[in-house]
Amino acid sequence: MPKANIHPEWYSEAKVYCNGEVVMTVGSTQPEIHVDVWSGNHPYFTGTQKIIDTEGRVERFMRKYSKQEDGRSKSKSTKSKKGKGKK
Repeated sequence: MPKANIHPEWYSEAKVYCNGEVVMTVGSTQPEIHVDVWSGNHPYFTGTQKIIDTEGRVERFMRKYSKQEDGRSKSKSTKSKKGKGKK
């Protein structure tokens, strides 16, 4: 038997919200749970690709690692041209 007055309150009908909609009911120590991703909208389960971009990280990654036509990245080609002069 659990000790009295040391355990949090148990909510057997806690509601899980995603984008303002109730998506499921579970047991929890919180009456409401707000989530961004759940199995109903996760790409692994739905078969669709959705990029969740926070603070432009995907765009920054694409800029950093985008390739030029000759195969070198933009950052390396600009650095190598700055330091070299004609001899």
